[in-house]
Amino acid sequence: MAAFDPWDPAFLADPYPSYADLRARGRVQFYEPTRQWLVTHHADVSALLRERRLGRTYQHRFSHEDFGRTAPPAEHEPFHTLNDHGMLDLEPPDHTRIRRLVSKAFTPRTVEQLKPYVARLAGELVDQLVEKGGGDLLTDVAEPLPVAVIAEMLGIPEADRAPLRPWSADICGMYELNPPQEVAARAVRASVEFSDYLRELIAERRENPGDDLISGLIAAHDEGDRLTEQEMISTCVLLLNAGHEATVNATVNGWYALFRNPDQLAALRADHALIPSAIEELMRYDTPLQLFERWVLDDIEIDGTTIPRGAEVAMLFGSANHDPAVFRAPERLDLTRKDNPHISFSAGIHYCIGAPLARIELAASMTALLEKAPTLALAAEPQRKPNFVIRGLEGLAVGV
Repeated sequence: MAAFDPWDPAFLADPYPSYADLRARGRVQFYEPTRQWLVTHHADVSALLRERRLGRTYQHRFSHEDFGRTAPPAEHEPFHTLNDHGMLDLEPPDHTRIRRLVSKAFTPRTVEQLKPYVARLAGELVDQLVEKGGGDLLTDVAEPLPVAVIAEMLGIPEADRAPLRPWSADICGMYELNPPQEVAARAVRASVEFSDYLRELIAERRENPGDDLISGLIAAHDEGDRLTEQEMISTCVLLLNAGHEATVNATVNGWYALFRNPDQLAALRADHALIPSAIEELMRYDTPLQLFERWVLDDIEIDGTTIPRGAEVAMLFGSANHDPAVFRAPERLDLTRKDNPHISFSAGIHYCIGAPLARIELAASMTALLEKAPTLALAAEPQRKPNFVIRGLEGLAVGV
């Protein structure tokens, strides 16, 4: 049985046997290398995502000293300023205020109106892949589609979009467990550059508002909804990062899973009506976000174990999505799976605001690939990224 070691390439290649071992050992275990309590069962993860005694931050109630924590190093300050003012790392009432403003851009009607644009863009990207006779599904389709969509929503000009993905990748490096110093340095540099760019863009939009989310946030602020410039910058970065990281990795993880399960790929090719359930199953089967952290604001108890205030809980989404108490034959890819309450989009007040858009993007790229590249095949065995929290591939070489 594989040990739980989030830095071991063998574990990263397939963490799911290790999760089964963790679940068999109990509902919660303390993991010394990261000083976290690991929660592995679906019922517990689902409940804790809604538990108000846990928080994405503790600074709305405690100082670092009060909470028994050491303040981050001063040289990391640009990253933490950027990260800590985004709604994913805020708690009510600030979270509620910002999410209410942003949710206006993600109403079902607004997202539905994006469908033709997303479908057209996905079709164009797949056409280019087919014309070349194949390529890297990651860089040719999976990345450019969601990046373009969220950049379009934010109002970032096409000429300015090249650095968005590298900035995002560098910032997201800080979400891994115990990131090394060079990863932190890249995250800080990207935080400064991305923030400086958005500050200039916000200033330009104040002078020349458009029909985009940044202009909308400025208008909401001017109409009395309190939103600081830093909150605006942090919100835009969060939307860009969260708006494509999961979709990119769900796309490549999903197609790699299909190539390794040819019976399921054949069923999907024979019946495109399976696409909606296929997307849910692929997100469950190889979860793009494997872990979500919360701080314990007040003591909680799990299965007789008290987890004290000041501790950190690591909810293992990948494990919860393979819990046999909820999913029949969880290690089997089943695109027809009907009862599929996966938690890949989280739950509670931090449920992914962009989930409906992500589903539209995933369906658009899958539809385009099935229709325009019906013989799509794996051209080379991919290399997995050396990351645990955000699970993905370095690339996915395909032939058509």
